Amino acid sequence: MAKNSKITIKKIDNQGRVLLPVSFRKKIKSGVVYLIEHNDKLEILPADADLTKYFDSVEVDVSNFEDYHELRRELREVYRH
Repeated sequence: MAKNSKITIKKIDNQGRVLLPVSFRKKIKSGVVYLIEHNDKLEILPADADLTKYFDSVEVDVSNFEDYHELRRELREVYRH
């Protein structure tokens, strides 16, 4: 865990919402965030964050990227292993 990390326990309401800490919300310039799922973790990044570190992080063998269902099946298979 990073030196500047903080751990806070938050409740999730009936609609799946979590209140973000004020200190984090102040850092979000656009009011939009990226949600990145990692197996049993959820990472929240400001939408103005640099996502290039995720480029080429997963390799899939899909012939047609326009077929969303085929792409999704292949991604699921990659994350199972």
